[in-house]
Amino acid sequence: IEHPAAGYKKIFESCEELAEPILAHVTGVIPAWLNGSLLRMGPGLFEIGDEPFNHLFDGQALIHKFDLKNGRVTYHRRFLKTDAYVRAMTEKRIVITEFGTAAYPDPCKNIFSRFFTYFQGIEVTDNCLVNVYPIGEDFYACTETNFITKVDPDTLETIKKVDLCKYVAINGVTAHPHTDQDGTMYNIGNCFGKNMSLAYNIVKIPPAQNDKSDPIEKSEVVVQFPSNERFKPAYVHSFGMTERYFVFVETPIKINLLKFLSSWSIAGTNYMDCFETNEKIGTWFHLATKDPGEYIDYKFRTAAFNVFHHINCYEDQGFIVVDLCTWKGYEFVYNYLYLANLKQNWEEVKKAAMKAPQPEVRRYVLPLDIYREEPGKNLISLPYTTATAVMRSDGTIWLEPEVLFSGPRQAFEFPQINYRRHSGKDYTFAYGLGLNHFIPDRICKLNVKSKETLVWQEPDSYPSEPLFVQNPDAQNEDDGVLLTIVVNPGAAQRPACLLILNARDLTEIARAEVDVIIPVTLHGMYKA
Repeated sequence: IEHPAAGYKKIFESCEELAEPILAHVTGVIPAWLNGSLLRMGPGLFEIGDEPFNHLFDGQALIHKFDLKNGRVTYHRRFLKTDAYVRAMTEKRIVITEFGTAAYPDPCKNIFSRFFTYFQGIEVTDNCLVNVYPIGEDFYACTETNFITKVDPDTLETIKKVDLCKYVAINGVTAHPHTDQDGTMYNIGNCFGKNMSLAYNIVKIPPAQNDKSDPIEKSEVVVQFPSNERFKPAYVHSFGMTERYFVFVETPIKINLLKFLSSWSIAGTNYMDCFETNEKIGTWFHLATKDPGEYIDYKFRTAAFNVFHHINCYEDQGFIVVDLCTWKGYEFVYNYLYLANLKQNWEEVKKAAMKAPQPEVRRYVLPLDIYREEPGKNLISLPYTTATAVMRSDGTIWLEPEVLFSGPRQAFEFPQINYRRHSGKDYTFAYGLGLNHFIPDRICKLNVKSKETLVWQEPDSYPSEPLFVQNPDAQNEDDGVLLTIVVNPGAAQRPACLLILNARDLTEIARAEVDVIIPVTLHGMYKA
């Protein structure tokens, strides 16, 4: 589908929060068992006064909720009252540096005050716009720094800011933790390891406590992965977890730590300014056991690519199968997610995407026993994949993937699975948001075994990441529904809706329409 009307520009525009929930207009029949809340995070304020935010990941955090109860649906949204937001509203300017936008000192201060402000050091943002997830019995919005924000999932009120650095050795964590069946949570982030070199820690947060104490206070480091460059950790957006192993993919997208520390407060540097790529280093796969947490020193290597989202990974007959949403090459894909690019006219959007790394869904397979074959031979003996792993004379194991999906400038991204039943286990179906030259315009279902795809799409409609909710009486992996927020800016009335699709064939079951535009959302969860 082409988008000459460029209606997608509307999902990158500021909106107002709501004083109270509004009633949605429902068409179709919502399943009787679907009683819960869809919680979503994303940017909702794209400028402060006349100061614009530059990047997709800069806008101030807005939490959304579609509440489903007995076939009735309401919609609510509120801005998180983070330090970044409250101070910006108070001072009517951008006060804290965001991912792609630098904050500058108060112009009303004299030169001495401004000089002092510059040298106070790095003030890390708490703008938790990326995801929301449960820890114990509480709910937290997050970004990728050390700060998470406790929220009330019923009222959407901001409760408190939590600094994870107070509990565990970590500089920041991803917005994509993994959770065991008992509620134990795992996440990854960079840290200072041995000899002041950079490393990556897997952090474990226990489930809800019987004594009602805060599980975060019992956080601990399970295992540490080394970095392939001492002062340049890779950018990490997610990681993989099977029943017995952690999988960490270290890409050539690096954070120049010295630049981060030295130039930040002097030159008005932002996070994006501190990224660089190492063209020669390629991509490394790391493995560690889960319990006990021990690093496995196998040297898995492959050609350079970007990866932001793991789809799933699982163990099978002495191998670990790793399915990823990749982008070919070493150039940082986030370079193409500046709002100035995304809000261009359609032909200009397409031209920019032509230069960007190309998306591909890939399957890599890691052998757990690397001594079964002599060097030069393929170590992979699984009958259902063409992925290979070959031992080289220098002791490295070179990986080549099997391509599960590939379309020119058509990405399968923001992947979801039947997480409750198949996370870390063999599976068949993945669901994703289809990006057309970086513009979200379809919902996709991918059979990772047959490579068949299904698509839901409507003209001038822009959906969000589809969340899978399993039918409580499910017999099959795809027995359930997909929940996605769809915006049709050109609609005469009710331009946004919660769309409920049958996960089996992507046919529409129901939709709940509201008379407000909903800006782009990134990630979220379903709370039963």
